[in-house]
Amino acid sequence: MKKFMADLHVAENVSLNTNYFLLKLWQAERLPEMLPGQFVQVLVEGSSTTFLRRPISINYVDRDKNQLWLLIQKVGEGTQKMSELKAGDIVNLMYPLGNTFTLPSTHKKADGSEPKILLIGGGVGIAPMLFLGSHLKAMNFSVNFLLGARSCADLLQLEDFDKFGKVYTTTEDGSAGEKGYVSQHSLLKNTDFDFIYTCGPQAMMHVVAAFAKQRGIFCEVSLENMMACGIGACLCCVENTTDGHICACTDGPVINIKKLKWQI
Repeated sequence: MKKFMADLHVAENVSLNTNYFLLKLWQAERLPEMLPGQFVQVLVEGSSTTFLRRPISINYVDRDKNQLWLLIQKVGEGTQKMSELKAGDIVNLMYPLGNTFTLPSTHKKADGSEPKILLIGGGVGIAPMLFLGSHLKAMNFSVNFLLGARSCADLLQLEDFDKFGKVYTTTEDGSAGEKGYVSQHSLLKNTDFDFIYTCGPQAMMHVVAAFAKQRGIFCEVSLENMMACGIGACLCCVENTTDGHICACTDGPVINIKKLKWQI
Protein backbone atom coordinates (compact mmCIF):
# COMPACT_ATOMS: atom_id res chain seq x y z
CA MET A 1 0.00 0.00 0.00
CA LYS A 2 1.33 3.43 -0.92
CA LYS A 3 2.59 5.64 1.91
CA PHE A 4 2.21 9.40 2.10
CA MET A 5 3.77 12.34 3.88
CA ALA A 6 1.21 15.13 3.89
CA ASP A 7 -0.06 18.19 5.69
CA LEU A 8 -3.60 17.74 6.99
CA HIS A 9 -5.86 20.40 8.46
CA VAL A 10 -7.40 20.18 11.91
CA ALA A 11 -11.18 20.09 11.47
CA GLU A 12 -11.87 19.70 15.17
CA ASN A 13 -10.03 18.90 18.38
CA VAL A 14 -12.45 17.42 20.90
CA SER A 15 -11.48 17.17 24.57
CA LEU A 16 -13.02 13.91 25.83
CA ASN A 17 -11.77 14.22 29.41
CA THR A 18 -8.64 15.43 31.20
CA ASN A 19 -6.51 12.65 29.70
CA TYR A 20 -7.89 12.03 26.20
CA PHE A 21 -8.76 14.04 23.11
CA LEU A 22 -10.02 13.27 19.62
CA LEU A 23 -8.23 14.93 16.73
CA LYS A 24 -10.20 15.08 13.48
CA LEU A 25 -8.09 15.88 10.40
CA TRP A 26 -8.96 16.54 6.77
CA GLN A 27 -7.38 17.47 3.45
CA ALA A 28 -8.70 18.89 0.21
CA GLU A 29 -7.87 15.74 -1.75
CA ARG A 30 -9.68 12.52 -1.01
CA LEU A 31 -7.95 10.62 1.80
CA PRO A 32 -6.04 7.55 0.61
CA GLU A 33 -7.02 3.99 1.40
CA MET A 34 -6.45 3.07 5.04
CA LEU A 35 -7.15 -0.22 6.79
CA PRO A 36 -7.99 -1.19 10.39
CA GLY A 37 -4.88 -1.70 12.50
CA GLN A 38 -2.74 0.79 10.61
CA PHE A 39 -1.30 3.89 12.22
CA VAL A 40 0.19 7.30 11.46
CA GLN A 41 3.38 9.06 12.53
CA VAL A 42 2.64 12.63 13.66
CA LEU A 43 5.19 15.43 13.50
CA VAL A 44 4.88 17.51 16.67
CA GLU A 45 5.63 21.17 16.16
CA GLY A 46 6.58 23.65 18.88
CA SER A 47 8.03 21.21 21.41
CA SER A 48 11.66 21.61 22.44
CA THR A 49 11.82 18.06 23.79
CA THR A 50 9.88 16.17 21.10
CA PHE A 51 12.28 15.29 18.30
CA LEU A 52 10.62 12.15 16.95
CA ARG A 53 7.22 11.67 15.36
CA ARG A 54 4.53 10.14 17.54
CA PRO A 55 2.84 6.89 16.42
CA ILE A 56 -0.95 7.07 16.72
CA SER A 57 -3.48 4.37 15.76
CA ILE A 58 -6.06 5.22 13.14
CA ASN A 59 -9.26 5.52 15.15
CA TYR A 60 -11.71 6.02 12.29
CA VAL A 61 -12.00 7.29 8.72
CA ASP A 62 -15.13 9.29 7.98
CA ARG A 63 -15.40 9.05 4.19
CA ASP A 64 -18.44 11.33 4.04
CA LYS A 65 -16.53 14.20 5.65
CA ASN A 66 -13.12 13.10 4.32
CA GLN A 67 -11.80 13.03 7.89
CA LEU A 68 -9.17 10.95 9.66
CA TRP A 69 -9.71 10.54 13.41
CA LEU A 70 -6.94 10.07 15.96
CA LEU A 71 -7.80 9.19 19.57
CA ILE A 72 -4.89 10.42 21.69
CA GLN A 73 -3.93 10.08 25.33
CA LYS A 74 -1.91 12.88 26.91
CA VAL A 75 1.22 11.19 28.26
CA GLY A 76 4.02 13.72 27.69
CA GLU A 77 4.97 17.05 26.16
CA GLY A 78 4.44 15.83 22.61
CA THR A 79 0.85 14.72 23.08
CA GLN A 80 0.20 17.74 25.30
CA LYS A 81 1.23 19.99 22.40
CA MET A 82 -1.06 18.04 20.09
CA SER A 83 -3.96 18.52 22.51
CA GLU A 84 -3.57 22.29 22.06
CA LEU A 85 -4.11 22.17 18.28
CA LYS A 86 -7.03 24.22 17.02
CA ALA A 87 -9.30 24.08 13.97
CA GLY A 88 -7.36 25.28 10.94
CA ASP A 89 -3.94 24.26 12.26
CA ILE A 90 -1.73 22.05 10.08
CA VAL A 91 -0.47 18.62 11.11
CA ASN A 92 2.13 16.69 9.11
CA LEU A 93 1.61 12.93 8.92
CA MET A 94 3.38 9.89 7.54
CA TYR A 95 0.61 7.40 6.77
CA PRO A 96 -0.83 4.82 6.51
CA LEU A 97 1.80 2.63 8.18
CA GLY A 98 1.83 -0.97 9.35
CA ASN A 99 -0.33 -3.94 8.47
CA THR A 100 -4.00 -4.73 9.08
CA PHE A 101 -6.24 -7.20 10.85
CA THR A 102 -7.18 -10.47 9.15
CA LEU A 103 -10.93 -10.31 8.61
CA PRO A 104 -13.24 -13.34 8.52
CA SER A 105 -13.60 -14.72 5.01
CA THR A 106 -17.06 -16.22 5.40
CA HIS A 107 -20.38 -15.27 6.98
CA LYS A 108 -21.35 -18.89 7.71
CA LYS A 109 -19.64 -21.62 9.69
CA ALA A 110 -19.92 -25.31 8.87
CA ASP A 111 -23.04 -25.59 11.02
CA GLY A 112 -24.68 -22.68 9.19
CA SER A 113 -24.36 -20.21 12.07
CA GLU A 114 -22.66 -16.82 11.86
CA PRO A 115 -19.16 -16.44 13.30
CA LYS A 116 -19.10 -14.73 16.68
CA ILE A 117 -16.67 -11.80 16.70
CA LEU A 118 -15.34 -9.95 19.73
CA LEU A 119 -13.25 -6.77 19.71
CA ILE A 120 -11.56 -6.02 23.04
CA GLY A 121 -10.03 -2.63 23.82
CA GLY A 122 -8.47 -1.27 26.97
CA GLY A 123 -7.59 2.36 27.63
CA VAL A 124 -6.36 4.12 24.49
CA GLY A 125 -6.21 0.64 22.93
CA ILE A 126 -9.88 1.07 22.03
CA ALA A 127 -8.74 3.35 19.18
CA PRO A 128 -8.18 0.77 16.39
CA MET A 129 -11.22 -1.23 17.52
CA LEU A 130 -13.62 1.45 16.28
CA PHE A 131 -12.16 1.46 12.76
CA LEU A 132 -12.09 -2.33 12.71
CA GLY A 133 -15.68 -2.51 13.91
CA SER A 134 -16.80 -0.13 11.17
CA HIS A 135 -15.19 -2.36 8.52
CA LEU A 136 -16.78 -5.52 9.93
CA LYS A 137 -20.17 -3.81 10.09
CA ALA A 138 -19.81 -2.72 6.44
CA MET A 139 -19.12 -6.39 5.59
CA ASN A 140 -22.41 -7.31 7.32
CA PHE A 141 -20.81 -9.09 10.27
CA SER A 142 -22.33 -8.86 13.74
CA VAL A 143 -19.82 -7.22 16.06
CA ASN A 144 -19.39 -7.30 19.83
CA PHE A 145 -17.20 -4.74 21.59
CA LEU A 146 -15.77 -5.23 25.08
CA LEU A 147 -14.22 -2.00 26.34
CA GLY A 148 -12.35 -1.58 29.60
CA ALA A 149 -11.32 1.51 31.56
CA ARG A 150 -10.44 2.63 35.07
CA SER A 151 -13.73 4.47 35.58
CA CYS A 152 -16.81 5.61 33.70
CA ALA A 153 -15.06 8.89 32.85
CA ASP A 154 -12.50 6.92 30.84
CA LEU A 155 -15.02 4.99 28.75
CA LEU A 156 -14.75 6.87 25.48
CA GLN A 157 -16.68 7.08 22.20
CA LEU A 158 -19.45 4.78 23.38
CA GLU A 159 -21.98 6.37 21.01
CA ASP A 160 -19.61 5.79 18.08
CA PHE A 161 -19.02 2.15 19.01
CA ASP A 162 -22.76 1.63 19.41
CA LYS A 163 -23.24 2.43 15.70
CA PHE A 164 -21.27 -0.65 14.68
CA GLY A 165 -22.11 -3.33 17.20
CA LYS A 166 -23.16 -4.33 20.69
CA VAL A 167 -21.09 -2.68 23.41
CA TYR A 168 -20.10 -4.23 26.74
CA THR A 169 -17.98 -2.42 29.31
CA THR A 170 -15.91 -2.95 32.41
CA THR A 171 -14.46 -0.44 34.87
CA GLU A 172 -11.95 -1.12 37.58
CA ASP A 173 -13.93 0.89 40.12
CA GLY A 174 -17.34 -0.48 39.09
CA SER A 175 -18.69 2.95 38.12
CA ALA A 176 -19.98 1.59 34.77
CA GLY A 177 -20.52 -1.83 33.25
CA GLU A 178 -19.18 -4.83 35.16
CA LYS A 179 -16.58 -4.21 37.84
CA GLY A 180 -13.11 -5.53 37.09
CA TYR A 181 -11.00 -6.11 34.00
CA VAL A 182 -12.16 -7.03 30.49
CA SER A 183 -10.72 -10.52 31.00
CA GLN A 184 -13.18 -11.03 33.89
CA HIS A 185 -16.32 -9.99 32.01
CA SER A 186 -19.17 -12.50 32.04
CA LEU A 187 -19.40 -12.27 28.24
CA LEU A 188 -16.23 -14.35 27.95
CA LYS A 189 -17.70 -17.05 30.17
CA ASN A 190 -21.09 -17.21 28.46
CA THR A 191 -20.27 -16.92 24.73
CA ASP A 192 -18.11 -19.10 22.47
CA PHE A 193 -16.34 -16.69 20.13
CA ASP A 194 -14.71 -17.59 16.83
CA PHE A 195 -12.61 -14.43 16.40
CA ILE A 196 -11.05 -12.10 18.97
CA TYR A 197 -9.17 -8.91 18.11
CA THR A 198 -7.60 -6.85 20.87
CA CYS A 199 -5.49 -3.81 21.66
CA GLY A 200 -4.55 -2.24 24.98
CA PRO A 201 -2.08 -2.55 27.85
CA GLN A 202 0.30 -5.47 27.34
CA ALA A 203 -0.81 -7.20 30.54
CA MET A 204 -4.40 -7.12 29.29
CA MET A 205 -3.45 -8.51 25.89
CA HIS A 206 -1.43 -11.30 27.54
CA VAL A 207 -4.52 -12.44 29.44
CA VAL A 208 -6.79 -12.16 26.41
CA ALA A 209 -4.28 -14.09 24.30
CA ALA A 210 -4.05 -16.82 26.95
CA PHE A 211 -7.85 -17.06 27.01
CA ALA A 212 -8.02 -17.35 23.22
CA LYS A 213 -5.21 -19.89 23.04
CA GLN A 214 -6.77 -22.09 25.70
CA ARG A 215 -10.06 -22.19 23.78
CA GLY A 216 -8.60 -22.43 20.29
CA ILE A 217 -10.01 -19.06 19.20
CA PHE A 218 -8.48 -17.16 16.30
CA CYS A 219 -6.90 -14.10 17.90
CA GLU A 220 -4.89 -11.12 16.71
CA VAL A 221 -3.41 -8.37 18.85
CA SER A 222 -2.34 -4.87 17.90
CA LEU A 223 1.03 -4.30 19.56
CA GLU A 224 1.79 -0.99 21.22
CA ASN A 225 5.58 -1.31 21.20
CA MET A 226 7.58 1.91 21.39
CA MET A 227 8.11 3.20 17.85
CA ALA A 228 10.37 5.99 16.62
CA CYS A 229 10.64 5.88 12.83
CA GLY A 230 7.59 3.85 11.75
CA ILE A 231 9.44 2.37 8.77
CA GLY A 232 11.61 -0.36 10.32
CA ALA A 233 14.88 1.57 10.36
CA CYS A 234 15.46 2.36 14.05
CA LEU A 235 14.66 -1.10 15.51
CA CYS A 236 12.99 0.44 18.60
CA CYS A 237 9.89 -1.71 18.24
CA VAL A 238 11.44 -5.16 17.72
CA GLU A 239 9.29 -8.08 18.88
CA ASN A 240 10.51 -11.65 19.30
CA THR A 241 8.28 -14.09 17.43
CA THR A 242 8.29 -17.65 16.15
CA ASP A 243 9.53 -16.17 12.86
CA GLY A 244 12.42 -14.43 14.61
CA HIS A 245 12.72 -10.77 15.53
CA ILE A 246 10.36 -8.50 13.63
CA CYS A 247 9.68 -4.77 13.58
CA ALA A 248 6.21 -4.09 14.97
CA CYS A 249 5.92 -0.98 12.81
CA THR A 250 6.34 -2.79 9.49
CA ASP A 251 5.60 -6.49 10.14
CA GLY A 252 2.90 -5.43 12.63
CA PRO A 253 1.49 -3.87 14.62
CA VAL A 254 -1.15 -6.56 14.11
CA ILE A 255 0.08 -10.08 14.77
CA ASN A 256 -1.52 -13.46 15.35
CA ILE A 257 -0.97 -14.73 18.89
CA LYS A 258 0.38 -18.01 17.49
CA LYS A 259 3.51 -16.10 16.44
CA LEU A 260 4.09 -14.34 19.76
CA LYS A 261 6.59 -15.73 22.25
CA TRP A 262 4.64 -14.45 25.23
CA GLN A 263 4.46 -16.65 28.29
CA ILE A 264 0.85 -17.68 27.83
